[in-house]
Amino acid sequence: MILARAVQATRRYGDLIALDRADLDLHAGELVGLLGPNGAGKSTLLNLLVGLRRTSSGRVELLGGDPRDPASRRQIGVTPQETGLPPTLRVGEVVDFVSAHYPDPVPRAELLGRFGIDDLARRQTGGLSGGQKRRLAVALAFVGRPRLVFLDEPTTGLDVTARRELWDGIRQFHADGGTVLLSSHYLEEIEALAHRVVVLGRGRVLADDSVSAIRDLVGVRRVSLVAAELPALPGVRGVERIDGVTHLLTTDADQLVRDLVGAGVPFSGLEIRPTSLEDAFLAITNDAAPEAVQTGPQSGAVQSEARLTQPADV
Repeated sequence: MILARAVQATRRYGDLIALDRADLDLHAGELVGLLGPNGAGKSTLLNLLVGLRRTSSGRVELLGGDPRDPASRRQIGVTPQETGLPPTLRVGEVVDFVSAHYPDPVPRAELLGRFGIDDLARRQTGGLSGGQKRRLAVALAFVGRPRLVFLDEPTTGLDVTARRELWDGIRQFHADGGTVLLSSHYLEEIEALAHRVVVLGRGRVLADDSVSAIRDLVGVRRVSLVAAELPALPGVRGVERIDGVTHLLTTDADQLVRDLVGAGVPFSGLEIRPTSLEDAFLAITNDAAPEAVQTGPQSGAVQSEARLTQPADV
């Protein structure tokens, strides 16, 4: 069953095309990760799906209806990138206020405990840290027992422990049959939670498939070595240097090693590993070839785009 859908959805802001003919089907029971650099259109897509913005062309559907219809929005939960909380209200009061809008809300203690903030119930929100406010904002998305939750950068500003506690709350909701669309800059987060990944770039869907399929799709390998200096090498899609070790992304690791030897480059500590989701993400968003490769449960495409240097996400 499709709970949310975008069909050739386009959103323009003046001359800026924030979302360009994007297609997305979100099925019941899925936990989908939405990836993309700043300006890719992630927040725009979420705002269209929850009815905060209208499409310039194309269409979006939410639970079989118009996202702007309150009846369609009654069974969803949303955590936007930025959330304003009344600074003089206590955490428990904020939860009670939101709960009053639903016929069968999650009890306050259960909700706060699920997201590891039960000790904050009597604290005023104005005195919370940024991370504590973020965890409360995420918890509020689940108070009405929604069928479908949209989370836009939910763990921004959280430390590792708080982030993993929030992950547990999201996993519990999904294990109970809930559906989640999660936008994140943390590739580790998407890899830990999502079963399906949608990659956006320049407002377009570049890839849509399982985590493992996205890794395999680009055929990238990571070649790591120690070398004082490297010449420009063909077939290298990315270069990263960490603690004296150079990491090269390539689709042909054997040829790259032959090129290194042929160029007379002295190196040591050679290691070749399969790609990670991060490697695949970088390869997809930096690919400049014009071809499109079909992939994904809805025949999405990896559409090669120019290198992505864009304004902040809209």
